[in-house]
Amino acid sequence: MQQHEIHRFLERYFDANECRILEKNFSYMKVQLTVDLDKVLMNRPFYWHYLEKTGGTPNPMTLTLVTGQQPTPDGKGEFIHFGSPRLHQIFASSKKLASFIRLYESVPQQGAQVPLIPWLCLNVKVTYQCDQKKDQVLSYGIQLINGTIENQFHQRLQKLLLTKRIPDFCYTLSPFIKPESALKRIEGRIQETINQDEHTWADEAINRWKEDEELLESFYEEVETKPESYHVEKEALRTQYEPKIMVEIINGGLFYLAR
Repeated sequence: MQQHEIHRFLERYFDANECRILEKNFSYMKVQLTVDLDKVLMNRPFYWHYLEKTGGTPNPMTLTLVTGQQPTPDGKGEFIHFGSPRLHQIFASSKKLASFIRLYESVPQQGAQVPLIPWLCLNVKVTYQCDQKKDQVLSYGIQLINGTIENQFHQRLQKLLLTKRIPDFCYTLSPFIKPESALKRIEGRIQETINQDEHTWADEAINRWKEDEELLESFYEEVETKPESYHVEKEALRTQYEPKIMVEIINGGLFYLAR
């Protein structure tokens, strides 16, 4: 994710969780957390336990997140990038708080009923792992009327005004494709994407694995009965170098769009 994509994601995340954004520009945002989000993000279990026992007035914290190069007016704030622990904490919380969502496109009133088309969106993280690691976030949307699949679907959604309720003068079309079938089709597209990727990283990892395994064998070549340490080290090499591809669902949603 690019920094501007992270900034937009954070805006949508806090808005969806009903947090007030007290200050913001293209480079940072200061957010007043809700009680629920303070409990999720700020790691204050003793404070909330004490408050619940005593019946005190809750005082959720504010959070200042910096996504660009421009500093905040007071010079404070936590810099957020794709690898930052805070962002991954927010990703994890979004899976718990809103792993699946239903939203509707807000379209200008045209004096006539506007049909909204159902799209199923799935955001996934593909991890290529050996002794090195690479994460790739993919987003797919499948139209549940004709089966069209769009890549980078989240980018399209970011340009739309979405609401939690069906807008006036709009109605939703019933899907022809069942969610189970739609997920199978997206699964096939993910597999195609993985197959088309460059996989020299796996071959290179296997070569490094063989080199280290040969070195291990040279240490024990004169030992007829291999000790436990040999087998432990050999298994450690397999764990370290063996290429793996893992697919993890981040979240998904049903979106009713004008087209």
